[in-house]
Amino acid sequence: MCAAILSLEGVTLGLTTPVLISIAGVDTSTALWVGLGLAVACFVLAGMLRGEWAYALGWVLQVVAIGLGFLIPMMFALGAVFAMLWGTAYFLGRKIERDRAAAYANGHQT
Repeated sequence: MCAAILSLEGVTLGLTTPVLISIAGVDTSTALWVGLGLAVACFVLAGMLRGEWAYALGWVLQVVAIGLGFLIPMMFALGAVFAMLWGTAYFLGRKIERDRAAAYANGHQT
């Protein structure tokens, strides 16, 4: 679930590039580095969600997405929505893993 959230967030962050240029008045090269850089970071991280460190970086990306609201005010709200989706996917995934481990342990004790 977390990989799906990061992938959707990557598309959204990539689409901030033209907004940064045309509405926020950010220099084109800076906007490309920020918008497309964050998009690529989301896509790469979505494929690396094997270790706990990758999930920690996912939380960092959520903070950065919200912080993008200082340049594009709508990103405060959109970043918060993605952070809530990320948090839900993260904590629900952890709960499912614990439940599966408990069921597996109980099933092999008999």
